Amino acid sequence: MTFLYEPKAFIDGRWVDAADGLRFAVRDPADDSLVDEIADCGAEEADAAIAAASAALPSWRARTAADRAQLLHRWHALVIENIGALAKLLTREMGKPLGEAAAEIRYGASFIQWFAEEARRAYGETIPSPWPSARIVTSRQPVGVVAAITPWNFPVAMVTRKAAPALAAGCTMVLKPSEDTPLSSLALAELARRAGIPAGVFNVVPTRRAALVGDRLLDSPDVRKISFTGSTETGRKLLARAAATVKRASMELGGNAPFIVFDDADLEAAVDGAMASKYRNAGQTCVCANRFLVQDGIHDRFVARLIERTRQLKVGPGMAADTTIGPLVNQRAVEKVEALLSASVEAGAQIALGGARHAQGELFFEPTVVTGVTTAMPLWSDEVFGPVASILRFGTEDEAVALANATPFGLAAYFYTADLGRAWRVGEALEFGMVGINEGVLSTEVAPFGGVKQSGYGREGSSHGLDEYLDVKYMLMGGVARKISAA
Repeated sequence: MTFLYEPKAFIDGRWVDAADGLRFAVRDPADDSLVDEIADCGAEEADAAIAAASAALPSWRARTAADRAQLLHRWHALVIENIGALAKLLTREMGKPLGEAAAEIRYGASFIQWFAEEARRAYGETIPSPWPSARIVTSRQPVGVVAAITPWNFPVAMVTRKAAPALAAGCTMVLKPSEDTPLSSLALAELARRAGIPAGVFNVVPTRRAALVGDRLLDSPDVRKISFTGSTETGRKLLARAAATVKRASMELGGNAPFIVFDDADLEAAVDGAMASKYRNAGQTCVCANRFLVQDGIHDRFVARLIERTRQLKVGPGMAADTTIGPLVNQRAVEKVEALLSASVEAGAQIALGGARHAQGELFFEPTVVTGVTTAMPLWSDEVFGPVASILRFGTEDEAVALANATPFGLAAYFYTADLGRAWRVGEALEFGMVGINEGVLSTEVAPFGGVKQSGYGREGSSHGLDEYLDVKYMLMGGVARKISAA
């Protein structure tokens, strides 16, 4: 494998060890083998990264949008050029099948390319003035230093969705990646360096001491924005901490996505969408289908077909060519799936397929289908984050919408129907930031990604993603009217 990083922090364009010499292990969830040992950063490294980002900010934001765009295009090209090595690295530290890892690299790179182009479109405006002697103009300027905290399930895409728009807008960044998957972030930093992105613009602080480093980022008055992807519980804590310095915030938090199948749906299309939405990344995605609501008339046929297709999934190490379901990321993840499943079965749910750890190893879980689920069960109310499809039967359209909306979360939702009127009615009635209609996968760099309710706020991707890193400045220009002198 081509090595794309050093096992250290990347601060101010240099690879640095933790001042206290601490390191931590990154292990392959497929077999618990050691992938690498890297610097376990603390307060000193966090402060150094903030200082580096602050020092780099004036010259970076002073560059033209075209200059920043050119560097981002180089970064994108290097990511694509190294897709094979990056995919192998991602699979080893996270566990997802190699094909999915390569797809994530391409998806993550698409944000770098998209925002390289959007950098040129941070337009201002002129506003008709109420005063004849004045003119009103607005401009959009970079927020400043950004702190980003990213999860383990998409260790490349979750970084580029934040870093690309931030850098395109003229901001600098300090990134704290997940302790489970820091290597992909370090590789991205090395490729950014090779692309010519200046020292201090993009800094990566790996750590197992997340609270310590996070507190330094949140407490610093030099950090003007926090962008976080993770659980709602953690997001609440970060928001409370960020309030002390009134930071701008973007929060992409937990989900509990409904997947509704109406009687008039195309059965095969619905099952295709269900497989893609539920089992991608072994169910470890924030937008994956978590609750299946299937109407009475199609319920039995849908369940039978879903079980048939789920049986065909191949569980194994992500590096194996035929694997379609890799391991879960760690022991806590497996134990959570087991606990939710056990409690729901005790309450009356029936396991139609799977339901236990797989013979491949401790972190592998069988692709599972559960029927007879009710709204009182943990599988209904909690985000499973595992390969478990939980199915509830419903009768009417109004019932389906009410059941789908009966959650504090509002990230993604999906439904299948052949009725155009229903497509509009249900799409507008669902209280979610993103809705897939007759589609099971909806993520793309050209559309706004984000949720409502306790799934957070702010958007990533699209032109709206650039806005998250820009402040609007209003300038009133007086003294414009020419004085007329007496003849």
